[in-house]
Amino acid sequence: MILRTLYTAIWYLAAPLAFLRLAWRARRQPEYLQHLGERLGRYRIRMPGPVIWLHAVSVGETRACAPLLHALLDAHPECSVLLTHMTPTGRATAAELFGELAPRVHSVYLPYDLPWAIRRFLRHFHPRIGILMETELWPNLIEGCRRTGTPLTMVNARLSERSARGYGRIGSLARNAFAHLSAIGAQTEGDSRRMAKLGARNLLVTGNIKFDIAPPTEMQALGADFRNRFGPRQVLLAASTREGEEGPLLDAFARLCAPDVLLVLVPRHPQRFDEVAKLVQRAGLKVQRRSRDMPVMADTRVWLGDSMGEMYAYYSAADVALIGGSWEQLGGQNPIEASAVGCPVIVGPHTFNFSVVCNQAIEAGAAVRADNIEDGLHQALKILDNPARRKNMGEAGRHFAESHRGATARTVDLLTPLLKTARPSKPGRQG
Repeated sequence: MILRTLYTAIWYLAAPLAFLRLAWRARRQPEYLQHLGERLGRYRIRMPGPVIWLHAVSVGETRACAPLLHALLDAHPECSVLLTHMTPTGRATAAELFGELAPRVHSVYLPYDLPWAIRRFLRHFHPRIGILMETELWPNLIEGCRRTGTPLTMVNARLSERSARGYGRIGSLARNAFAHLSAIGAQTEGDSRRMAKLGARNLLVTGNIKFDIAPPTEMQALGADFRNRFGPRQVLLAASTREGEEGPLLDAFARLCAPDVLLVLVPRHPQRFDEVAKLVQRAGLKVQRRSRDMPVMADTRVWLGDSMGEMYAYYSAADVALIGGSWEQLGGQNPIEASAVGCPVIVGPHTFNFSVVCNQAIEAGAAVRADNIEDGLHQALKILDNPARRKNMGEAGRHFAESHRGATARTVDLLTPLLKTARPSKPGRQG
């Protein structure tokens, strides 16, 4: 209680800084200054029927929740789904993926973790159940749900050793938060074990829902179109790159790769597209941008993937992919999308956020690990020069992705008893 009071006091002091941060980020993404009232629990929309609330922080979590969202809508036709996010890109992704499902699916921002803002949110929407994607631990949100009798769960949950140590340092604040979750569906036995040590109860290993995302046929068709634009060149994809990775990558690419290799470079965050384009120009490489939708010229060395929601198409068009976020100490990204379309994967040394799935992909023969970006490029060139190996890695990736499906059904089974026993939803009202 004392630690949560201190935590709340820090939030009150930090709240003005949080809005200043929104203004700072709005320099690149003006959308950060939209719907500001929602950050404080003020909403205008009304949801039809009982509400299932699903929290997906940003783009990755929003895409990952798609199989679960559809399964919940099918299993509970009387319910609507409220999606909450923390970023404009997450909200935009939800509109792209689920816009046609309105009014049964609607997106808003989750309020900041201030007790009165949380009360407004819960009083307005009165959700029958709350579902947190992956590992979002907000002590006042959890306490607010406990007080209102709202079952709050965590699904597709993952917790690295590093994150577990961090939560361990805040002691009872984390233990109480984990203990008051009604159920947790963990991705792996290791995630479950680490959460149990932090006080979590009602744990079940359900697997990774991201394996259940089928590659969209329209994205595979778009990937084939990309490939036709590229011509006969070999295609190296650098996917979801982060700040500090593109510079060394471009330097190594200019030195090691012949003109018959096209680099498709897709930064993780859209606000960095212009910045990365300038990095390519400074490296002395001719660049074209996906957003210009022009024919890819024969002397173009780098095609900048400055679009959202097309990662499956980029993977489908590539011969081999370097996964970003793993070359600096950022924890990496998961290789599932690449494996699902048969694209061989190279990951760097820093994959602690996705250590299990990356190790599984390597063991399956769908991926290899490199010590640094230059080593990664050397590995990529070996794969490009060996068509048989490239084909075998692609087939291994497809088998790897298919063999791990089923997490969505197990997650729905975990949630169903809580939905059946939850108290009936009441009409919402603004707090």
